[in-house]
Order: sequence, then structure tokens, then C-alpha cells
Amino acid sequence: MRSSSFSVIATAALTSVLTLYAVSHFQPTPHFNAASTPVNSKGSYTAYDNNAAAPIGAVNFESAAASSIKAVVHIKTATGARLVTDRGMGDMFSQLFGPRQYIMPAQTGSGSGVVISADGYIVTNNHVVADATEVTVTFNDRYTTKAKVVATDPATDIAVLKVDGEKNIPFMDFANSDDVKVGQWVLAVGYPLNLDATVTAGIVSAKGRSLGVNKAQSLSAIESFIQTDAAVNPGNSGGALVNTAGQLIGINSAIASPTGSYAGYSYAIPANIVRKAVNDLMKYGTVQRAYMGIQYIDGSNVSQEEGASLGLDKTAGVYVVSVVPNSGAAKAGIKKGDFIAQINGVAVNSQPELQGQIARYQPGDNVNIVYTREGKTLNANIQLTNLNGTTDILKTESSAKLLGATFRPVNDQEKRSYSIQYGLVVTSEGTGTLAQKTPIKKGFVITSINNAAISTVNDLQQALASNSELQIAGFYPGYPGIHYYSFNNANGVSE
Repeated sequence: MRSSSFSVIATAALTSVLTLYAVSHFQPTPHFNAASTPVNSKGSYTAYDNNAAAPIGAVNFESAAASSIKAVVHIKTATGARLVTDRGMGDMFSQLFGPRQYIMPAQTGSGSGVVISADGYIVTNNHVVADATEVTVTFNDRYTTKAKVVATDPATDIAVLKVDGEKNIPFMDFANSDDVKVGQWVLAVGYPLNLDATVTAGIVSAKGRSLGVNKAQSLSAIESFIQTDAAVNPGNSGGALVNTAGQLIGINSAIASPTGSYAGYSYAIPANIVRKAVNDLMKYGTVQRAYMGIQYIDGSNVSQEEGASLGLDKTAGVYVVSVVPNSGAAKAGIKKGDFIAQINGVAVNSQPELQGQIARYQPGDNVNIVYTREGKTLNANIQLTNLNGTTDILKTESSAKLLGATFRPVNDQEKRSYSIQYGLVVTSEGTGTLAQKTPIKKGFVITSINNAAISTVNDLQQALASNSELQIAGFYPGYPGIHYYSFNNANGVSE
């Protein structure tokens, strides 16, 4: 029995020795895994240009967090108590007794902002400061001061603030958000839930996402969000999304949640769109929106059968539904049925991606597009125009003339007096389509078209481009009831 046991043990030992010998001589040398730190490893996970390959090593957010916190501020807003007139919807009570009035109590709100210059310019979300009568900014060192709203753009949900009398304020540099990659580490910095400055970490989980949230502010909403899983909660709006070099790659704007609090995904406006909007707002007071002159289909909003019939299921790009005559796209030879696949070398496969690319250009800029027609790949140069079909700079939205009439957005005092959050005032009905097809007169306030909110001339332009049958809703200040006017329209452009 002992002899048999010894033979078994000896055989097992010899087998183990031979196995170890074979492994050491014939198996390839193992690579370091993500948790290992190779000898003489240099560099950081994200280079300053956010484009270099990441060496293996532990991720360190300390430097990016320390610099970002200094440039992110807490924003508090106040709206004073005011008398509100309920115009009603033509109900019996309003017709018999006139509009009802009640007191809207004072309201407060909060959010975050990012300092973008040493002399005190701050970028935040439009929805953070919309309708505010007072804006207060608190820096990371707890210094608090008043800020004025320089200009806002509901379409991109961007607002620019300014604090006066300050110098050498820590600010954040913009990164090129085109360089952001799915899977890279990012930090969300802001003041959630009225807490002090808070930093959370996550990765970029998607790009070019659209939620439809900005459409509540603007019919011509531009959404091409960076999606991350960094925790963002109420109060983070307007705060910074930064790379591990501490550069601004986006402005945190929204969350996807059934409860209103963080549920796994957050969304930021890409830095390239933010920078374009901010520069225009500071220089002109309004964003210079550029158009190619096409209408297109968002593949996510069509049925599988319709998509298959148009070839959306097997052709990359954005399908062109129609081309506006004499537009930049028409002059470049773009036709119905083409698929636009690239803009200046950047792939576009959805409406948000196309909008996100065009949103960074000015009227008068030329873009090179790659498109597919009947299986052939072609390219063309398109000169972008403004909403009037020209390359002029529009310094105020009232300079736009549509339907033969002129318009301007309602101002803050009118919003309070009329108890509305948006609207376009007809400053002149003119002698064109509006005057010919409706009884609308000067002073009429347009609040919606086909049930979509109208807050800017861009919204009106978008409505004219997107619909052939229009129903305009609005009111005359001082008179109860909402008026509706319907007519056929064939004007305008969408992109």
C-alpha cells in the first residue's frame, strides 16, 4: 500500500514539474491588466488634447477636480411676487366676468455656472436663469455677488452672465468636444441639491443624443448631447463636464429620470456648441444660426416599414426629404433622396449629429459634405445662410422678416404682465402672407404654432419650414381669450 501511494505522489510531482517547465518556456509573456502599474509608466490617462492613447495606470482625478472646482460657481435666482392675469381659453367665466387675477408668490431657484474668462463672464443654462429678476453668484471661496444676464439662447439652452468689478478670476479652458471619445473618464462639477461644490466621476456612454427637453423652450431646439453616467442631480444644471486634464468638454444640462433625480444617465451640451453660442451672444446678443436649406427625416421617429422603404436601414447618413429652392444645398446640387453622411469630415448619422455639426458654423461659412445618391458617394461644398436666406449677420432677432411681417420676442416685463414664459410680438403685420391670409395685427402675441411653443424668430422660421398647414395661436394684450388662425404655408427652411 505504501509503495502504491509513493508511486502516485511521485507521478503527480513529476507531472507538476513538467507542466511548470512547459508554461515557463512556451506560453507568451502575460500583458499587464488595467489594475497593474507597469514599471517606468509615464503620462496620464487623458492627454491635454484629450486625444492621445491612455497608458496603463491608476486614474487620478485630483488635479482636474481641484482646478475645476475653482471655476464653477453656485447660481441662485429670485423672481419677485407679481400680479398674474389669467386670460383663460375663451371659457364662459372669462367671457362673462373678464380675466381672473391672482398673486404669484416670490420664487427662488438654483443651479451652477462655469467661469470662462478672468474678467467674470459665466456660462450656464438658459433654464437656470429664465424669468429671474435677480441672479446671485457664489464662488468656491464663498464670495457672493450679483450677476447680470448678458444674453440667452433657448434653442441651445445657453445663457451668459457677467459679474462686474472682478479681475483674475479662475476660469476654465474649452476643449474640442469632437475629440471626446465614448468610454473616456469625465468629471461632473456643480452644486447639486444646494450642496457645496461637488465632483462626481463617470465615463462618456454615448454622443449625439437628443431628449427633446429643449423643445419646451424653443421650436428650433438644438440637441446633440454628450451622455455620461457621472451622477448629476437638480442644481447641477449649468455646471461643468470636464476631462481629466480639467478642460471643459460640456455644460451639464439634463438627466433622464422617472423621478426627477439621477437615475443613471446625464446629458451635457458639447463644448463646441457652447463656445459658438457664447461667442455670438457676447458679440451680437443673439446666436447666428446657420442653415443648409434642407428638410430631413430623423430615422428614430419613423416606423420600421417606412425606414426600410426609404433605405434608412441600409444607408449611412441623414435622409433628405426636400431642398429649399435657391438655398445653399440647392445651389450645391443636393436633391431629395440623398443621404448626407459627413460634414467637414465628421460622420453624421442622425438628426442630433447633423444639428450639432451645423450649429457651430456661421451664416456665410462653407462646409464640405459627403453624401450618397443611388449608391454612389459624392461630395459638395455648401454655403450656409441665415434664417432669411442671406449671409448677413442678424444683430437682433427683430431684423428678421417672415410672412411679410416683423417680430420680436416678448421681454421680461411682458412675460410677467401677461403670465407667459415665451412668445413673439408682431411688430408690423406688413403686406405679405400674414396680412393676406389672417386678420392678425400689430401687437398680437404668438405663443404657439401647431401646438409647438414659439419663443424666438428662429422658432417661427422652423415652423414655417416644417409645416405646410399652420395654426397660429396667440392673444391680444388686454383682451381675454386665445385666438387661432389657420392657413396654408410653403415658405422657410429647416436646416
